[in-house]
Amino acid sequence: MNNSVNLLAEVLKEKMPGRVYCSEPMSRHTSFKIGGPADVLVQPENSEVLAFALAAAKDYEVPVTILGNGSNVLVRDKGIRGLVIQLGNALKSFRREGNRLFFGSGYSLALASRKAWECGLSGMEFAVGIPGSIGGAVYMNAGAYNGEMKGVVESVAVMDMNGREFVLTAADLQFGYRKTSLQESGYIITEVCLNMQPGDKDAIKAMMDDFSSRRISKQPLEMPSAGSMFKRPPGYFAGTLIEEAGLKGYKVGGAQVSPKHAGFVVNCGNATAADVLQLIADVRRVIMEKAGVELHPEVLVIGEE
Repeated sequence: MNNSVNLLAEVLKEKMPGRVYCSEPMSRHTSFKIGGPADVLVQPENSEVLAFALAAAKDYEVPVTILGNGSNVLVRDKGIRGLVIQLGNALKSFRREGNRLFFGSGYSLALASRKAWECGLSGMEFAVGIPGSIGGAVYMNAGAYNGEMKGVVESVAVMDMNGREFVLTAADLQFGYRKTSLQESGYIITEVCLNMQPGDKDAIKAMMDDFSSRRISKQPLEMPSAGSMFKRPPGYFAGTLIEEAGLKGYKVGGAQVSPKHAGFVVNCGNATAADVLQLIADVRRVIMEKAGVELHPEVLVIGEE
């Protein structure tokens, strides 16, 4: 770490003791269990402390990386330079106003789905069992089983890199397939507002149970992964293309195309980011050669090359 990063770390430790980690292995903070060290990682407990961390990083000219729960991310083996702000272990508030549910961006997406059911509100059934934070889910417009965040988000409270807070509507977010305008804006989600419809609690629970059982039976939930590795190409299913190409179970080092679901890449216990990236490149090449279809990764790759 350079001197600016060391000075920043000391300032942050004074502001939030016990929530600042130096040379922290990112493998501890991602569902893939892969990733080199972050120079400094912090877990701010509220938006005031988040703003302080951003201001301090700006003062010391230290680059900032924002991380949710680390469930849709691959961190490269050399890690992340500068400051990593992890929101998945922070900003977990909840409140209800009629049919609107407000969640801090670090709130678990799966728990948010269950909270909606407890409130008798329908629309978040698809999210049951999906790992990650609700802020991260909005950021990438996460979805499953014909549902997506676009269908329930009314607005989000965000903070810019200067610590200014404001609200964006769903229209401002420009939802697309696994995409929102947030991916280009640099804004940090601090709170999510969902506007949902009342529903029958038994029917909501039955749908959630069905989705959960399907997920458990078909997906390699027992293995470290980043979820579905590739976006769905128009007219195809990525997992089906990969299986038909004979790549189910294909390995590079400790990374493997899941024998249970070919749309997933799993860490067999000792995978490096380099293993995963080589496997992705191999799969993309073979699918292009055999099917003429270009696969695009859904997982965000970050960190030093």
